[in-house]
Amino acid sequence: MSDGPALAQYTMAAERAANEVIGAYSTSFGLATRLLGARHRQHVRNIYALVRVADELVDGVTDEAGLAIEQQRDALDRMIAETRRALELGCSGDLIIHAFARTARTSRIDESLIEPFFASMRTDLESRAATPTRLAAFDAQAHDDYVYGSAEVVGLMCLRVFQRDQRLDEATTGRLDEGARMLGAAFQNVNFLRDLRDDTVRLGRSYLGTAERLSDEDRETWVRTIRVQLDAAAETIPLLPKDARAAVRSAHALFSALNDRIAATTVDELYRTRIRVPDAVKARLVTRAVLTTWTEPRA
Repeated sequence: MSDGPALAQYTMAAERAANEVIGAYSTSFGLATRLLGARHRQHVRNIYALVRVADELVDGVTDEAGLAIEQQRDALDRMIAETRRALELGCSGDLIIHAFARTARTSRIDESLIEPFFASMRTDLESRAATPTRLAAFDAQAHDDYVYGSAEVVGLMCLRVFQRDQRLDEATTGRLDEGARMLGAAFQNVNFLRDLRDDTVRLGRSYLGTAERLSDEDRETWVRTIRVQLDAAAETIPLLPKDARAAVRSAHALFSALNDRIAATTVDELYRTRIRVPDAVKARLVTRAVLTTWTEPRA
């Protein structure tokens, strides 16, 4: 059954709100989604908006608003409860959650992906509360658990959007799931290296190990790990629907370039500067990704 005019108008307003979140926080992501086929584009933006709002809640917004830790927990708990409710009902009074819930219900995104995401957001909040005067350090298991919830499941959510009109065999589905997880993990690990100063100084978190400060050897180890993750993800891009490949290839190429730049940067410099890819290089990477996609067969 199709939506009535009132619900359709409300959903359009919710999606415009989701787009505003993207415009405020990530122009690069907004541009990248334009490479997606029209049937995927808004759904991916709806996912990003919810993820970004939750991330901002635990990364300083509630703290800077003067909320005590119990009030910060309450803000996150209310967001989680409303998301669960919206998944059940298909509607929410919160525009960002409404947009996400419409996408989730359309794309078979369920609690198995949503709950790990919110668990990682809670980890961010609780790690700061538990160690207010020193770094909250993540050992290998804590890192892997956090990255699964904060990034790998987001990759899986986007994959569910791309696959919602497909029926794939178990082997192909498994390969695509692994590729989405590896791409999400690579993106997150690159961002950990890019955000060393902000994470350690402002947020008091050390996601990449238990030491107070990374060494150049640590950086080299993470660069190698990220390359393995990116290589694994690249193998599965040709299995995606053709109208999703250019966007995913572009993002993959951008983070590969970021990782290469990190490899050539000392840890001391990483603690001072956030590594970026120049706009001209981004343009070349995107053009190459689009041309590659145009010249390969449709899946």
